Amino acid sequence: MTTEVRREIVLPAPPDDVWAALTEAERLEEWFANDVELDAQPGGEGTFRWDDGEERHAVVEVADEGRRLSFDWSDGDAVSTVDFTLEEVDEGTRLTVIETTPTALATCAGEWIWALELWALASQPAAV
Repeated sequence: MTTEVRREIVLPAPPDDVWAALTEAERLEEWFANDVELDAQPGGEGTFRWDDGEERHAVVEVADEGRRLSFDWSDGDAVSTVDFTLEEVDEGTRLTVIETTPTALATCAGEWIWALELWALASQPAAV
């Protein structure tokens, strides 16, 4: 049984900013994992580490700059595919995150969206 979780969010930022937040290790460390290594090109590898000891390893499948990023990632036991699609809209960027696992295991797509919502809020200029 395959499990797919799909989430969508409109971020008040241009696609280039969202792409950088998804692909640059320093930017990912601001909002997602505590320590990130990522080579965001097809065949590139990545490692995501959290302070609680969790670690996930990734292999990039698709990197279409500003449009789509897809990678397989694993915590050592379960492997899933995470696919990000960016679309420019009047409000900024519509980001669709789809995480697919070959089993009925829970996926992290909701966590990506939650973290991206926090990043979007932190990226907005302060109200005067």
